[in-house]
Amino acid sequence: MGSINRRQAIGAGLAAVAAWPLLARAGEAPGAPTFALGVASGCPRPDSVVLWTRLIFPEAPSDPFSFAPVVEAPRGPVEIDWVIALDRELTRIVQSGRYETVGDFAHSAHIEVTGLEAGMTYYYRFATATVASAVGRTRTAPPAGSMEPVTFAYASCQHFEQGFYAAYRDMAGRDLDFVLHLGDYIYESSSGAGRVRSHDGPIPTTLGEFRARHATYKSDANLQSAHAAFAWLLIWDDHEVVNNYYSDAAPTAPQAEAFLARRRAAYQAWYEHMPVPPHIEPGFDNLTIRDYYSFGSLLDLALLDARQYRTHVAQSLAEAADPDRTMLGPDQEEWLARRLSVAQARWTMIAQPTLLSERVSGSGKEADILDGWDGYQAARRRLLGMVDAAGVSNPVFVGGDVHTFYAAELPRDFLEPAPGNLAVEFTVGSITSNGPSAKATAAALAGNSHIKFAEGQQHGYAIARVSATRLETQFLAVSDRADPDATTFNLASFAVADGEPALITTGPHTS
Repeated sequence: MGSINRRQAIGAGLAAVAAWPLLARAGEAPGAPTFALGVASGCPRPDSVVLWTRLIFPEAPSDPFSFAPVVEAPRGPVEIDWVIALDRELTRIVQSGRYETVGDFAHSAHIEVTGLEAGMTYYYRFATATVASAVGRTRTAPPAGSMEPVTFAYASCQHFEQGFYAAYRDMAGRDLDFVLHLGDYIYESSSGAGRVRSHDGPIPTTLGEFRARHATYKSDANLQSAHAAFAWLLIWDDHEVVNNYYSDAAPTAPQAEAFLARRRAAYQAWYEHMPVPPHIEPGFDNLTIRDYYSFGSLLDLALLDARQYRTHVAQSLAEAADPDRTMLGPDQEEWLARRLSVAQARWTMIAQPTLLSERVSGSGKEADILDGWDGYQAARRRLLGMVDAAGVSNPVFVGGDVHTFYAAELPRDFLEPAPGNLAVEFTVGSITSNGPSAKATAAALAGNSHIKFAEGQQHGYAIARVSATRLETQFLAVSDRADPDATTFNLASFAVADGEPALITTGPHTS
């Protein structure tokens, strides 16, 4: 299929988009700000959520997507009103306020609404003097002690050029408590041949260019719909900055000073476009995204940053075994160990960007795996060791990055496997990004007995349903990522029983 521009892609998706959201009307005068990038919420806790939007200044009032964010002229502050209510019609208002957006942060809004009721669905909207946003829906986390089931979706790797976001249209129509995004929300590079639509602008290196790339992604109607339907939790991986970067450099950007300026711009743009708390904003040389969320007494969820603090990429598997190498950094490791030591929930989930399982024998090229945990073997051993030492209940790892659906049973130590499993792992495939060859996926499955399922030719997302007695995971695939009207189907589904870290196949798949 030939490439089409962003506005054509949006038009193709609008006909099928779910009720979350309806695009707001454009401003009444040229240059009047609009909410063309939608609304979002995130960081659900029992008494609070974060509400997000970003104002866009279109060049033509009839076309809300005619903005030029790279060369956008400096603009003064713009006030927006916000409201949160118990009903979609916004008649039962709980709180409201006014927020001043500024050009220094791309006229984005990050409003942390506190004093809310636990386990409650709310509706929210923003407005300027000339235009109102779509209405969004969100939900707070359940109260302490609750054992009510929790259902959420998780996804990763959504290259804009390599497919349409039919998966997000499907997700928006589900009954979920929240969405977890595991990284590669944007891609800095073009996909070359086979594009179904195109990025705007060059590979981003400056703040304006990263803002433009985020705006391109956020302009997709189906992605907006999923954001407006649920609260999101997000971590990043590498493509939010540049492929395979590590702490202060990348294979294609080895000069630390220039790279850190690029990373600073990428971190700020990420912050400006995500429903994350305003208190993480003060500096963008570093940006703390690790966090910990509790959903009653049922689920504890740790979010990890596996990019910002990691050691440089190893050049061989021998170097990868160096005990001083780290994926998470000493401070984050200590933080996680403290959190796990006091974990009390029935299920403990650790979310990080990539595949944790060893797959050394399943790859033909070392370079394919050294960017992942196989390139940080001692760090993986420490992570599994701290989970084991903490004795947490029902540990589960989730990840993305590798564009392959994986389900695995994790030993306590890959170097010296012993009887019994420590945890289970689910790695979600890509929303759209190109996957590995069928041969590579088959080799990973055949060469690693702990991996029970692997599928890299399909694209989609996952749903987890957590109850007191079991955790169920469903891998959902789209019929065709190149079709904006694609449907979804059950690729595979699994269950894990309370107290038994083993996979039970509950849905059809081939292996």
